[in-house]
Amino acid sequence: MPPVAYAYDEDGPGMKTELRQAAVITVAVAVGGVLLGLLWLWLAPRVPLVADDSAVYLKDTEGEQAIGVDGTFTLLALAFGAVSGLVVFLIRRRGGIPLVVGLALGGLLGSVLAWRLGVWLGPAQDVVAHAKAVGKGVTFDAPLKLNAKGALLAWPVAAMAVHLGLTALFGPRDPEPYPGPYGGAAGA
Repeated sequence: MPPVAYAYDEDGPGMKTELRQAAVITVAVAVGGVLLGLLWLWLAPRVPLVADDSAVYLKDTEGEQAIGVDGTFTLLALAFGAVSGLVVFLIRRRGGIPLVVGLALGGLLGSVLAWRLGVWLGPAQDVVAHAKAVGKGVTFDAPLKLNAKGALLAWPVAAMAVHLGLTALFGPRDPEPYPGPYGGAAGA
């Protein structure tokens, strides 16, 4: 009995097309980091400082604002990851390794861009000069800092999780092999 050929559809676009689409997705997702950085700057709690003649101190030594800054970045990055994973899935359901790598890389670049933009646009980085400028006993805001650098991974991890979940639930399925003469797979 001759071997039976399996009837498969075309595998999708070529590798050049997939790489081009992945590059576009990487850039588009990374540019979203500008919006994340601006939202982080706007929504993150401020850490109040106060200076005397010899040093700069936290105004509220038991305050949780510094942790809130990291938490705000992480929550915003998780939301951006979920949205970018959803949008990429809706645009290109077939997925593909270059597309997923582009999504993850774009999320990481977007997180780094957001972090650096928020720090750059936030309160002055030179705390001593800022304390001298405002004067003794006057409250001022500490520079915006991301102490938990692992928060930079929140966007790509959330994007990968959402994209994987959507692909598993709603993505295209592999075709069933052509059944042989006795109901099993051909050649089995």
